[in-house]
Order: sequence, then structure tokens, then C-alpha cells
Amino acid sequence: MTTVTSLTHDELGSSAQKERRRRILEATVALASKGGFDAVQMRAVAERADVALGTLYRYFPSKIHLLVSALGLQFEAAEAALGRRPIPGDTPGDRVVHVLRNATSGLQRNPHLTEALTRAFMFADNSVSAEIDVVGMQLTAMLTRAMKGPDYVEGEAPSDEAIAIAHVIADVWLAALVSWVTGRGSAEDVTARVEMAVHLLLR
Repeated sequence: MTTVTSLTHDELGSSAQKERRRRILEATVALASKGGFDAVQMRAVAERADVALGTLYRYFPSKIHLLVSALGLQFEAAEAALGRRPIPGDTPGDRVVHVLRNATSGLQRNPHLTEALTRAFMFADNSVSAEIDVVGMQLTAMLTRAMKGPDYVEGEAPSDEAIAIAHVIADVWLAALVSWVTGRGSAEDVTARVEMAVHLLLR
């Protein structure tokens, strides 16, 4: 249990190890979807994923590492979906709003999971920086892809300006989600705040 960061997909050598990691994350999502943050207990995750508790700790040293990595898995799936069809919208702002509306709606349909993932993000400390970076890169990639729209080229690096804009929009979106999860804002507030930020930055 001396590991301080999660083992990433790329760090695992065999397909069995990669499958085990995915199974652990899917078990985490399933438990969080039923009972939120408190339902995700390491022993319960290990049992549901059919792995030894010690094995779970080698992959993910804490519940926060688990949940932030699970958030990354959700963004990974969303990013893959973006590549399967054109993003609707005539302008960069329209396309970014479309992506975030879809992401927000998906999260709001599963409030227990969203509460768990958002709280983990809020509670994360420096030991979870690698996992936070992965989530940030995935969200940035989705937003910059939406900005480029039909001009997007697979593998082409976005501009520094596009990355900076994506970071600000992502920060606003995550802050709005925190407000919703903690009862300080409505679902409509999340959409309104994000769309205002997008239109101010991508006029």
C-alpha cells in the first residue's frame, strides 16, 4: 500500500491487468450510481470487481484515486463518442455548448454518480495530481475538438489560445457542477453559467 498514484492503463503490461483495472473502475461507477460517495468503499469495490483487497490498493491507493479515475473513464467514453460523428453547430461556441450540454445532461441523469465523482474531485489533494491531470487533458481535448469542428485533424495539437480557453470553460463547468451537487445551484444554473462563459470567450 505504498503506492501514491494509481496505475494507469498504459502502465499495465498485460491485457489481463488492463481488464482488471477497467473492471475495478466499472465496479466503482456501479456502486457510486446506487449510493453516491459514501457507497464507494474499498472492500465493496474489491468484492464487486472480484479482486483481492490488496490488489485493489496496488491499482488505486485510495477511494479518491478510484473516483477521480472513474471520472476519467467517463470522459474517455465521451471523447470516443465525439469521434464517431460530426459535432453539431455552426460556430466554435455552438459546438462547445452542445458538447457540454450533453455531458451535463448525462451527469444530471445519474445524480448519485455525479455527487460521488464531483466530491472526489473536490477532496483530491496533491497525491491525486496525476489522475486530475488525466481528467483535465480529456476535458480539454473534448472542448478543443469541438472548437475546431470540421477543421479538426486527428493528432494535431490545438493552439495555446484554444487550450487556455478550454481550461477556463472547464473550470466554470466544474464549479457549476459543484454548486449543483452541494445544493447551491439548480440544474438550470449549471447550463446558464457554462453557456455564458462559452459565449463570452468564443464570441
